[in-house]
Amino acid sequence: MEYCVYVLYSKSTNKIYIGYTSDLISRFKSHNELATKGWTRRFRPWVVIYCEYYSDKLSATCRETALKGGKGREWIHKNIQSDYW
Repeated sequence: MEYCVYVLYSKSTNKIYIGYTSDLISRFKSHNELATKGWTRRFRPWVVIYCEYYSDKLSATCRETALKGGKGREWIHKNIQSDYW
């Protein structure tokens, strides 16, 4: 199974969300339409601005954790999010 680490961006609120999934399309739909509660619901609409793919869950969760840290968020802001402001 393949896993995707992704970064979502909400232009209306200038927020990012970092997650991982084995089904990006369904997960994205959940963030933007289906979810009735949760953090991401409050900041819709989201766009996918970045994806990385991994062949195992452990690698994906490690990368997600790294991106959620200070240096990871700094990297996102410098290398990815700046294209969307």
